[in-house]
Amino acid sequence: MHKTEVAKKELPACFEGAVRPDVVKKAVLAIRANNRQPYGADPEAGMKQISRVSRRRRDYQTSYGHGISRVPRKVLNRRGTRFFWVGALAAGTVGGKAAHPPKAEKNWMQKINKKENRLAIKAALAATMHKDLVAEQGHVLPEHYPFIVETSFEHVAKTQEVLAALEKLGFSAELERASRKKIRSGKSRLRGRKYKKAKGPLIVVSGKCKLQKAAENIPGVEVVSVKNLNAVVLAPSAKPGRLTLFTDAAIEKINKEKLFA
Repeated sequence: MHKTEVAKKELPACFEGAVRPDVVKKAVLAIRANNRQPYGADPEAGMKQISRVSRRRRDYQTSYGHGISRVPRKVLNRRGTRFFWVGALAAGTVGGKAAHPPKAEKNWMQKINKKENRLAIKAALAATMHKDLVAEQGHVLPEHYPFIVETSFEHVAKTQEVLAALEKLGFSAELERASRKKIRSGKSRLRGRKYKKAKGPLIVVSGKCKLQKAAENIPGVEVVSVKNLNAVVLAPSAKPGRLTLFTDAAIEKINKEKLFA
């Protein structure tokens, strides 16, 4: 693939709309909320002790009359009528339940109007054509950006060929930036999200093609079919302006099928 200008092409109307950061952010947050997996504590967490101290004054196994606070307790061992107990069950005790734990039945869903969602996609598409907005997101741009690549790019089947093509197009610095990983601080390192990774170039193709598999292992690079475009893909940080390459066939498809109109 050679870096030469073949022709000029007029973009569809969806690229010429106003950039609306507010609408893009709303759409991104709604999609992420709807994809969220419900989670919560076990309803019985902290309440599974075998033996517990009675809270009735005249029961056999009770802490009343001992000059101690009326904290819920559990019995660890006993000898005759003498018991050894420790605070348990309550939120302020060791091994007790959490005060207000997350609940699995909580509904995270957010609604967004169809027209509003379409407007967010159009705004994010328009932002990809603004060099200054894309640079604001931290992307390292080639000198002649934006541009459309040939449809033949969709048929590249090897990862090394994809890398070579992107480097010829001037994305060497961007690929190097996207390949860097930062180790997170705190307990998130123990929870399956140890590294923070940058988002690199987005390549929009006309449909299912070899390029999708070939670019899978390139850090930061995503290949998406034009029909699967949404606000999250075009604006992963909830701010419009992702570095995006469109193939000629993808632009033709937007024109022909009047997508996002």
